[in-house]
Amino acid sequence: MRYEKYLLMALAASKIAGNAILDVYEQKIDVEYKKDQSPLTLADKRSHEIITKILTARAENPLPVLSEEGKNIAYEERKKWEYFWLTDPLDGTKEFIKRNGEFTVNIAIIHKNAPVLGVIYVPVKDVCYFAAEGLGSYKLDNCEVLDRLSEKAISENAGLMDEIISHSVILPTDRIAGSPFTIVGSRSHSTNAVEDFVADMKTRHEAVEFISAGSSLKLCLVAEGKADVYPRLAPTMEWDTAAGQVIVEQSGGNVLNAETNKPLQYNKENLLNPWFIVNRRNHKIEN
Repeated sequence: MRYEKYLLMALAASKIAGNAILDVYEQKIDVEYKKDQSPLTLADKRSHEIITKILTARAENPLPVLSEEGKNIAYEERKKWEYFWLTDPLDGTKEFIKRNGEFTVNIAIIHKNAPVLGVIYVPVKDVCYFAAEGLGSYKLDNCEVLDRLSEKAISENAGLMDEIISHSVILPTDRIAGSPFTIVGSRSHSTNAVEDFVADMKTRHEAVEFISAGSSLKLCLVAEGKADVYPRLAPTMEWDTAAGQVIVEQSGGNVLNAETNKPLQYNKENLLNPWFIVNRRNHKIEN
């Protein structure tokens, strides 16, 4: 599969959904709670509707969509999918409710249990991270160019991908020599296991810095080279990590199951991820 057209679709969907999220962000935020007590807002719902409509309308043979807000698709059906979209319309709803800006729109394509295309858009900062197999991993700091991604432009694909890449920087970016070993962790989901991991890293490195971030921004920081490792030793779902995994892998990093040291797998019967380590260097947790 050639990914350029699909990547343009994902970029357009993320930007339009991000604008809709910001419209809600600027108003009073009403919060509902799902059965698992995770929060749900109007922004989650609107983003899901926009993304699903764009991804299924802008292709002759649209790929199926599995979304956090539309996840009740039987495994017997989805296990037959060779390719499909996996989306998190608003990753970091808790950060959205706190109004700290650390939330994202995540869109990925999965092929045979592995993510092969990913887009992460940060609405508050108007920053987009994107990657695809064979293309590399990029960061776009000003996403005004994405506003020109009309349905007609995508179908014609007249050099649009090249133009977007020309406005972007390839990841990872240069790291300052002598920087401390940097660990990034969750702003809302710290655990004792992560604290133990940090303590262990302090015995292995002369200088260690710990920074906090919300949503899939943690994977993006590793992809950029601003962090060396992100230990996620707490529950996540497949839609939380798919887009970020592609962005990390195409930047030269890894997203590895903490027990098997192998890349995370997708479209499992149970969509819950195992604990994992995101890294620029191969750090394995010893049991």
